[in-house]
Amino acid sequence: MSVDVDKIRQIAERVAVSEGLTLFDVELKGAGANRVLKVFIDKAEGVTHADCQLVSEQLSVILDVEDPIPGHYVLEVSSPGLDRQLVKPSDFTYFAGRRARLVLREPLGSQRVFEGRLAGCESGRVRLDLGDQGVSEFELSNIAKAKLVVEL
Repeated sequence: MSVDVDKIRQIAERVAVSEGLTLFDVELKGAGANRVLKVFIDKAEGVTHADCQLVSEQLSVILDVEDPIPGHYVLEVSSPGLDRQLVKPSDFTYFAGRRARLVLREPLGSQRVFEGRLAGCESGRVRLDLGDQGVSEFELSNIAKAKLVVEL
């Protein structure tokens, strides 16, 4: 029996929004008794342990009733972290001004890794300010991995 991750995402979204949080991502990893459902939540002022516990408790009850995941699994609710992955086009806009590292599927010239300040995303193209090299644009479909860079 397959697992409907979109249904799980919708359930998690309802719980997160009801608590004034944003659902960042949902991942189902592993197989059999080693499955882990990871739910990442976020809010502007930062996610607390209490936020994670509250979402975990509420989500557990709903998942137990609706049973979208057959068999055993472990539920983990957490923040996406300071060096969070950038997944959706809106992530690149929301975090404009922050440092990010992009890894491309196909190199641009001979380079596959770029680091700079996000300058938004429009029409499927991510803009990255590379400092002295100016602003470059990257096709979203060519970005294999993108994440924020922690600045202390």
